[in-house]
Amino acid sequence: MHPLQQEIIETLKVNPEIDPKEEFRKSVDFVKAYLKKHSFLKTLVLGISGGQDSTLTGYICQTAVNELNEETGSDHYQFIAVRLPYGEQSDEEDCQVALDFIKPSRRVRVNIKPAVDASEASVESEIGEINEFVKGNTKARERMKVQYDIAAACDGVVVGTDHAAEAVTGFFTKYGDGAADILPLYRLNKRQGKSILKMLGCPEHLYQKAPTADLESDKPQLPDEAALGVTYEAIDDYLEGKQVSEEEAQTIENWYKKTRHKREEPVSIFDDWWK
Repeated sequence: MHPLQQEIIETLKVNPEIDPKEEFRKSVDFVKAYLKKHSFLKTLVLGISGGQDSTLTGYICQTAVNELNEETGSDHYQFIAVRLPYGEQSDEEDCQVALDFIKPSRRVRVNIKPAVDASEASVESEIGEINEFVKGNTKARERMKVQYDIAAACDGVVVGTDHAAEAVTGFFTKYGDGAADILPLYRLNKRQGKSILKMLGCPEHLYQKAPTADLESDKPQLPDEAALGVTYEAIDDYLEGKQVSEEEAQTIENWYKKTRHKREEPVSIFDDWWK
């Protein structure tokens, strides 16, 4: 095993094997317990992208809401599935298939393009042109801001989709899709998430499609694996304690080290992990 591998596995709480039914139940029960503990909350809010992670998380949320309403004999709880396109999304059809699979209590659509473009124009008027990478992060942060607006207006909590294969590489926008209140998928890798969706009877193409953040307009639908320089297959093997090549391990560990700031609270004078 590579030097950092065991530490990373323990930190991210990854198990080498899972029972899909058992892990699905753990996540649902976690969400239910959180809502019951915080009695002022009645709404779960999540952005739906049409990919594996939001589809699985959305299904978990709706299951938790359905069970809570049945247990309380009410319609007190709801799950709001939010579509957050920048203009028109190229894989909108997948998003609708995901929503039909999840069957959320409520569907909301907010086009973030006007807000993102206005922010871009305001910043560029002061500092000059910003590139597509920066603008992509602006899109992610605007999406999360909208989710928090909806949650605040509906006595809700924002649900995140972060999982181990994403966390280890820091492949998320700080204070964008990396910001949330609860993380039902934390501990699972990509492969394990797929196995749960398969068990649930999810349309196969939703979890077999190439994962993409799709943030940069000049690189539409850029696969995560192309941006990371390593496959999710290798990342999952690494997280399960299996042997990967030296180059794959180095790439994963380099991402882990340089993105630590995304997994930590803001640095104060009392912190020394950054030194």
